[in-house]
Formats: sequence, structure tokens, C-alpha cells
Amino acid sequence: MRTVDLRSDTKSLPSPEMRRAIAKAELGDDDSGEDPTVNRLEAMAAKMLGKEAALLVSSGTQGNLVSILAETNRGDHILLGDQTHIYLGEGGGVAQIAGVSLYPLKNTDDGLFSLDEMKATLHAGEYGWPKATLVCIENTQNLVGGKVVTPEMMRQAGEIARSYNLPVHLDGARLFNAAVYLRVPVAELVKDVDSVTFCLSKGLACPVGSIVCGSKKMVDEARKWRKLLGSSMRQAGIIAAAGVVALEHMVDRLAEDHQNAYRLARGLASIPGVEIDPEGVQTNLVFCKIAGAPGNELSQRFAERGVKFYHMGQQRFRLVTYYGITSEDIDYALEGIEAVVRKQGR
Repeated sequence: MRTVDLRSDTKSLPSPEMRRAIAKAELGDDDSGEDPTVNRLEAMAAKMLGKEAALLVSSGTQGNLVSILAETNRGDHILLGDQTHIYLGEGGGVAQIAGVSLYPLKNTDDGLFSLDEMKATLHAGEYGWPKATLVCIENTQNLVGGKVVTPEMMRQAGEIARSYNLPVHLDGARLFNAAVYLRVPVAELVKDVDSVTFCLSKGLACPVGSIVCGSKKMVDEARKWRKLLGSSMRQAGIIAAAGVVALEHMVDRLAEDHQNAYRLARGLASIPGVEIDPEGVQTNLVFCKIAGAPGNELSQRFAERGVKFYHMGQQRFRLVTYYGITSEDIDYALEGIEAVVRKQGR
């Protein structure tokens, strides 16, 4: 049976060009800074984002962790959205390993959080409060519907943070989706942050890896933490080769994923029993509510019809488009979803 897997863009597979690049990659010992392909990727990433330096890490979770370790001390305090990946996911590593406390600000529908609440929280920090030392933002904001945080919103949050001498870290797992949606250079989106992590292995379709960018001092410190975590790599050019191809050829292609996501959202809106606002879909993440049987049971029924996507709790579901998902796949998925929803409606 045909299967269309819309669970996550982490399910993307590398392009033929990536596979060829991996096979012929020039290699060296990255732990000693001697892998030419890694060095090329890190230089490309730093230049694209307008930062001094970059570091290849194994995942976005690790990228966020080494960034936070580089910018905080144990017992410090981080401000971040209450729907962010750093707060809700990542194994609680920031608390376990970095030893910092997390102060959640309520994420707003635009993907950021209340700047007034941010200012009030920073102003309240007095004797007995942990020392606030970092602000973390997520762009695109996953659980708020894949929403894009605009350059102006990033600027405003950055100005407040700087007024308290706080650096800003950006979890930019899907940063390039945001840049493509806004039609702005990715450097424009990150000019007001001090550090940023972006994933190679989601929309950019690499098999593994993420990149940390920031000042040379910050990246040097993050590199030390990567080593301490047992994550220094040797001939990592086999990973970096795919990343080079991604930055050269896969960024503009993200617009196709956004088009397919909107096509999917419009199709879902036409199915009785599915609640969704297609105009709220900005990038490659589609969220909807489906009435009827319990969510886990519905997920199983959809999978039996050859359509996989995640149940997010209660009756909310997430569907994600990515490299390898075609418009024909979207039509097939919609047929399967409609068949299940209509059957349970009867």
C-alpha cells in the first residue's frame, strides 16, 4: 500500500546530489579543525547568517544546548516562550546539564511572546530571583502553527534584551522556512540575535546535522562544550558535504513545501469535521482539529489508509510537508483523510 508520511520534515531523505557529494567528500579530522568540507560548510553558514563563526553539531537539540552552555552559568535564568521546543522538549537537557532555570512567557498567536510580559519579568528580577542572563526565541514557532517571527518582532525583542545586557539565542530549526516565506535574506532575520541554531536535517533535507552561528568567542566556547558532551567528530565531512549542497541548492526549494502545505490546508478545510484556517498556514506546518474518535485512534485509522501524521493531544493534529512530498501525495493524503472522517461521521 502506498504511504504518505506527513509526520515531520525530519522524515526527508537526502537528494541524489547530496548522496554524490557525500561519496566524494574531501575529509580530514574535524576534532583538530582539519576537515576541509566541514570548514567550508561552517564558513558558508557564518557568511549566510552574517555571523563571525559557525559550528557543525549533530542535532538542533545539541545546538541549542551548547549555545546555552556557552552563554550562561549554572543557576542562571532563561526567558523563553511556553510553547517552545527548548522548554517543552529536548529531554530537559538545559535544566539537567546547563543547570539553568526556565521562565516561560506565554507565546502569542504571532509566534513570539508578549514583549510587555518580557519587560515586566526582567524589571521584577530582584534579590532572591535567579539572574536572568539569556532570552530564547523560536522561529518558525512550531506549536503556534509554524508561525514566522518577523524581523521587526525580532528587533523589538532584541532591543529589550540589550537594554538589560542580555544576549538572545534563536532556535531557528526551520529558520530558512521563515526567510523564504518573508522573502528576506536569512541574515536579516538573525541580525538582532547573538547566537542561532538551524537544522540541516529538516526542510533542507540533509541526513543529519545542525549548525550553530554566533561570535567567534561564543562559537569557540560552544565547541568546547560539544567536546565535553562527547560529540566531537572526526571525518565529519561526510555529514557536511550534504550541508553544503543544502545551502547552495535547497533553500529556495522550500517554497514548494509551503505551496503544498497550503494546498493541503485548503483541502482539509473542505472536509466536514475538520477545523482549520488555511489562511493561517505560513510555512510547511499544518495544524488542524478533527472531531470524532479519540486522537490516537484516529491516527491509527489514517495510517491504515496510508497517511501518517502526528496527533498533538486532544483532537489536534500536525501535518508537515517537505522534500519528497509532491502535490500528488497531497491529493492522495486528502482522499485518505476524507474517507476516514466521512466513515466515522456515518
